[in-house]
Amino acid sequence: MKMWKEKTWQHEATGVDGHVALFGVNIFDYQWRDTGRKAKVRHPLYPDQTYKFPIYTVTLGDAEQEFAAGEFSSCVWGFYVYKF
Repeated sequence: MKMWKEKTWQHEATGVDGHVALFGVNIFDYQWRDTGRKAKVRHPLYPDQTYKFPIYTVTLGDAEQEFAAGEFSSCVWGFYVYKF
């Protein structure tokens, strides 16, 4: 029987407020729309530390992208994408 990997919220980027590349663009240059949902994520360097970050969508060109984002510390953001 074949085992399929399931989608999870995976760390994609960390950076300072206003300067984070996500989906090939500076994500802070675009309007984020809050979905009202939250994602439980783990810190990329300290996996015992978990967060509940809001899930947002953003329109880039003709495509809508979804991501979770929040501050790890003052002005230091973590970004997560739901993928395999």
